[in-house]
Amino acid sequence: MRSKFRPLSPYLHYRWQYTSTLSFLHRLSGVALAGAFILFVVGLIAIAFNLSEYAAIARAAGGRAGRILLLIVMASSGYHLSNGIRHLAWDAGFGFERGQARRSAWLVLLATLAILLSLCVALAVRAHLP
Repeated sequence: MRSKFRPLSPYLHYRWQYTSTLSFLHRLSGVALAGAFILFVVGLIAIAFNLSEYAAIARAAGGRAGRILLLIVMASSGYHLSNGIRHLAWDAGFGFERGQARRSAWLVLLATLAILLSLCVALAVRAHLP
């Protein structure tokens, strides 16, 4: 007979950590990029078969919702790339210590922010060009 109760699921006894948050966001950004790829393929199919459907897709992409979706996709892309490089470093055996993992987590977030801000500036400049 067991003297100590042990939870059946790991989430009941593990603390939530920044590495698990970044891992969850990495998976979420991968799903967002997969969805964006599907939308891209739908656009290509629309070009191939019917230009009027493509015109409707282009109008939707040029609107406010399309621009917000573009920013979400670009932020997901920047984060997924930055965190993917971090994972490659881990695969090579670097950065497992707590301090190194924390610094690399902040670097991933700062790189994502830098990419997102660069894209916002590029979109703002593009909006004001003739």
